[in-house]
Amino acid sequence: MREASRTTRERIADRLREETLAAGELAAEFEIRTAEALDHVRHVARSLEPTGEDLLVAPPTCEECGFSEFDDLVNRPSRCPECKSEAVTEPAFRIE
Repeated sequence: MREASRTTRERIADRLREETLAAGELAAEFEIRTAEALDHVRHVARSLEPTGEDLLVAPPTCEECGFSEFDDLVNRPSRCPECKSEAVTEPAFRIE
């Protein structure tokens, strides 16, 4: 199938099969907003169910204290609930 005829979600799914990427990296690569990239990732996760593949999520992590037990694994929190640091990494995604 030609690249131009593939949807953004199909191309994002293909990239996540190749390597682990954060929403910001997907957004930059596909020239979309980060929020759009997250929406695409959520949709891709739902569409994987019949394929037997899984969307793996590396949770956001505080770079100051190492906290990683965030309630929402997909969205990047604005700061750490433990130490209040704003140095929190984005979650990263991969399909396996």
